[in-house]
Formats: sequence, structure tokens, C-alpha cells
Amino acid sequence: MPFDALPASPAVKVRDVALRDGLQAIARTVPTEIKRLWLQQAYEAGLRELEVGSFVPARLLPQLADTAELVTFAKTLPGLTASVLVPNLRGAQAAMEAQADWMLLPLSASHAHSLANLRKTPDEVLREIEAIRAARDAAGSACRLEVGLSTAFGCTIQGRVDPAEVLRLVRALVDLGVERIGLADTVGYADPAQVAALFTQAFELAGDRLACGHFHDTRGLGLANVYAAWSVGVRRFDACVGGIGGCPHAPGASGNVATEDVAWLFASMGQPTGLDFERLIALRGRLATWLDGEPLHGSIWRAGLPKTLRTPG
Repeated sequence: MPFDALPASPAVKVRDVALRDGLQAIARTVPTEIKRLWLQQAYEAGLRELEVGSFVPARLLPQLADTAELVTFAKTLPGLTASVLVPNLRGAQAAMEAQADWMLLPLSASHAHSLANLRKTPDEVLREIEAIRAARDAAGSACRLEVGLSTAFGCTIQGRVDPAEVLRLVRALVDLGVERIGLADTVGYADPAQVAALFTQAFELAGDRLACGHFHDTRGLGLANVYAAWSVGVRRFDACVGGIGGCPHAPGASGNVATEDVAWLFASMGQPTGLDFERLIALRGRLATWLDGEPLHGSIWRAGLPKTLRTPG
């Protein structure tokens, strides 16, 4: 179907996760004042969802130790939704105290990855999620729960991940009452056919609760997989400015799909995202200075926008 004939659809939402997923893969600690500037400029580029950090012990990820400060700053920006990653109940309590809008809970579909990443089996993580939801409800907190199903399309440790196991976990999360569920290609193993098939099956179980696609561009299929997910109904995606990030259990991974490339993909099809290319590219340029020496990825910054682009953003 030609792009001009594509049916009207709800606007695509992009959550930039560079301040968490991106920085956790980089050993250096970016000063908090630079992170505030980063967050402000991402907001000015049109991003209205940002993952600003993670409540993990500072001894494990010192580069994310200022997450509570960033949540506080994010809440000064009108209309901005701030999410944080939490690995356990203690992290969830910190997220609620900081008044984050969303807490993102990781759940590996790969048994081996779950043990390596969280030292728990997937079913043990499900029990932790149940305890977090109960604690949230008991506290009367407005912080909502999103679970990211990582390694949903394959695992560098385990290899193949059975789609039936992914769907079992999706069903369990629906039963637990989490507000949102996402499927993540954590290590860049997915292909577009696989993405379309698994999201279609998961939608049958989770409906509108299935609300995010998270893709890495490790093997060059990141944007193709974003398009495949969009084609079966996904309208919200994670991305990182400059394509930074990656899983510690996927050595050599190039990182998340670049926010500016995702914005270009949808603009080229006339699908609105509300993102400003010039400001995104400017932010990427500043990122190259703030993270001097760290590899950045993506394509549109190098080639520029084509003259045939109809409506940016």
C-alpha cells in the first residue's frame, strides 16, 4: 500500500529512554546539571514521555544515582510524563516517594537472562510485580505500572525464546492488573515477520494494555521492526537520542533505535509524532559533546532530511 493511501491512525508516541537505558550502558557519570539541560532540551524537541533514570543501588549504577532529582525536575515541565525503571519492591517504593508518573518493571521472557539480570526466575519476578502492585495500591500512590517484557524475541544467553512463554507471561501480567505491557527486543534478534506475529498474538491477550515496542538496532533491523509493530497496531515506542544504550548481556550491541530516526520514519509516512527534527538533531550534537568518545548511532543525522519530506513531526 502506498504511504499516501495509509489509513488515518492515532498519533505515534515516542518515549525517549536515553537518560536511563542509554546511560546505564555507559560507565561515565554525567553531571546532574547536564542531565537537567538534556531533559529540558528533549522536552523542547517535543518529547512528552521520558524515562529519566532507575532506582537501583548507587553502588551498582552510580551514573543513575540522581534519579529522584531528575524526577523532581521533570515534574516542573508541563505535560511531561516521567517514568523510571525499578528492579524490585525497594526501587518501587523509591519511585512512589519521588512521585514518578510510571514505574517500569523489567521481566525477562528468557529464563537464563532473568537469572543473569535479576537473579530471579521469571515466575519469581511475577511474584515481585504482584507485591509491588499491592504496595502501590495500599499506599494510594498514583504511580502506574508498566512491565517491559525483555528478550521477547531471543536471548544472547539462552538463544531462542518460545513465543508461547512470552504469551504466558503476558497473560499473567494481565491477570496481575498492570496498566501497561511492552515487548522488547533487548538484544537485537528480532525480524519484522516475528515482530508482527508476536505483537498480533499478544494483542489478543492484552488488548490496549499492550502499549509499547522497544527495539534495538544491533543487526540493522531496528526501524524495520518498529514499522512491523506499527503495522499491527502499536502506537508507542521507546527510542534513544543518538541510538545509545544496550544490554550488558549483548556485547557489541549498537543500542536502541535512534529517536531522530524513528521520528523520520513516521514523518516520511505522514504519521504525526509531535517531534521537532531540528531540535532533536541539535540535542544529538550536544550529546556528542557531553559523551565525548562514546559511540553514537543512527542515520538521519548523517544524511539529513530529504527535500521531499512533506510534514516534519
